[in-house]
Formats: sequence, structure tokens, C-alpha cells
Amino acid sequence: MNEPTIHIIGISGSLRNGSSNTNLLRAAATLAPKHVKLTIFDGLGDLPHFNPEIDGEEVPEAVIDFRTQLKAADSVLISTPEYASGVPGVLKNAIDWTVSSSELYNKPTGVLSASPHPSGGENAHASLLMTLNMLNAHIVSGGTMCIPQISLKMNAAGDITDNGLAKEIIAVLHALEKALNTEL
Repeated sequence: MNEPTIHIIGISGSLRNGSSNTNLLRAAATLAPKHVKLTIFDGLGDLPHFNPEIDGEEVPEAVIDFRTQLKAADSVLISTPEYASGVPGVLKNAIDWTVSSSELYNKPTGVLSASPHPSGGENAHASLLMTLNMLNAHIVSGGTMCIPQISLKMNAAGDITDNGLAKEIIAVLHALEKALNTEL
């Protein structure tokens, strides 16, 4: 019997080409079991600045697309860098667009923070978890991790070169899958 396909939407907190956080999501997609499809949302830079005055009858098309993709996904995996000791503004902006529409409410969510620094992006990680908890996203047990010195664990092509990291990413994906199976 075939297992049902699980759809995870990946969101990178970086707009930079060659971002280690985006590459981490790409690598996670290749490490996912066959019945898990991880799709990376690529419209973060298209979202307008959050403004509650336009979050009503005339919601911008980019926001509608983002919300639709979030709603259709079974779970979410966010990978974020740390900018100025916090979450990049573009990622926080995207999350702000979900406050009134509740796409993250009870959605099984995993969070990765990859950084070239020894801290692993701990400040951004903690800040993002605080925001997601405020929105009642279901932060999955075993579904979060900080990855310090990412440049030593991935090559320039974005491939994971550290077997331990690959195993940890697989464990995060399994935790997201387990959370979904528990809900069913």
C-alpha cells in the first residue's frame, strides 16, 4: 500500500542567491522520503510590506498566492539566517501576512537556523520560535535546530558534505511526518 504524499512548504528567510538557508531546504528536499514532497516557496521578495489597511477586500495577489500555498501544505519548514541578531525583515514580513488569515494556526512547523558563525543563528532562531508560538503554529518536537558554521558543512554547490548534518535534517523531516501521522 502506498503512503499518502506529504507536502511540506519550505520557506527560506534569505533572498540572496546561493543562500545557505535556501540551499539547506533544497538539500532537505533531496533527503526527504519518496512520499514527502518539499516545495520551496520562491515569492518572499514579491510580498509587499505588511499593511493591515490592505489586508481586507483587496489583498495583493502575491499575498493570496503565499497564503494559498501555506494553506495547501501539510506542514512548514522554515530555514533562516540571522541578520543583526534577529530574523530577516523579509521573513518577518511574510509571517505578518498570516496573522489575520491563520494559515500557520496548528500547522506542524519546523525551524532551521543556519549560520556561518559558531552561534548557529541562535538569536534569529529564538525570535522566530517566539513569533510562531504567538501565532499558534505547532512547533514540532525534534523539528528545530541551529546549524553553526554551515559553510563547513555544505559545499559551494549547496550539497551537504557533513553526514551528521544530513542525518539531523532527515530527523527533522521525520519529526514533521510523525506530527502529521499523530494528527491523522
